[in-house]
Amino acid sequence: MEEGLPRMRRRYTAGRLLERDLAPDPFDEFRAWMHDAVTMGLAEPNAMVLGTVGPDGQPSSRSVLLKGVDGGAFVFFTNTGSRKATEIAANPRVSLCFPWIAMERQVLVCGSASAASREATLAYWLTRPRESQIGAWASHQSAVIGDRADLEAAAAAMAERYPDEVPLPEFWSGYRVVPETVEFWQGGVGRLHDRLRYRCLVDGEGWVVERLAP
Repeated sequence: MEEGLPRMRRRYTAGRLLERDLAPDPFDEFRAWMHDAVTMGLAEPNAMVLGTVGPDGQPSSRSVLLKGVDGGAFVFFTNTGSRKATEIAANPRVSLCFPWIAMERQVLVCGSASAASREATLAYWLTRPRESQIGAWASHQSAVIGDRADLEAAAAAMAERYPDEVPLPEFWSGYRVVPETVEFWQGGVGRLHDRLRYRCLVDGEGWVVERLAP
């Protein structure tokens, strides 16, 4: 398989991305692209790769689910004891990447993350399936555990502890990523991709659009 990797390539022909086609606001453009991803039937269209940096300068990334686009921020939820949350606490600078390969598109967000309000976190928590709520209580996310049986036993114990309503854990929160830049990437023939980046103006009042070399 390794010998075939250099020959693996796809010719991008889905379309072009021109400045005149963009919405004035990156969030409106993102909503349009997300609509396209959902309409096309992409698996987990709201999945995004969250990049953080640890205190030692080591970057890390993982896939999380986007659960809201509101108030000028991209929103996700997680355990506050997880690696991503502890790294955000030390360094709020993060990136988000939506790899919509089937559409020959990608969206890259760079900005800062901060905790959402408890009210917003609770509102989302109440929409989660019971099994997901139990899983949040059972998992000490990112901690080393013995084996799968330990995790399943913890989940069973929590299900017994909370037979009815499952309360919102103190160690679980939403996070809001406020972007400084939002880049929209459209694959192009001959690797002449279109990369258009919204950059927030210094005063925070509006955006400038810049074309980047592929």
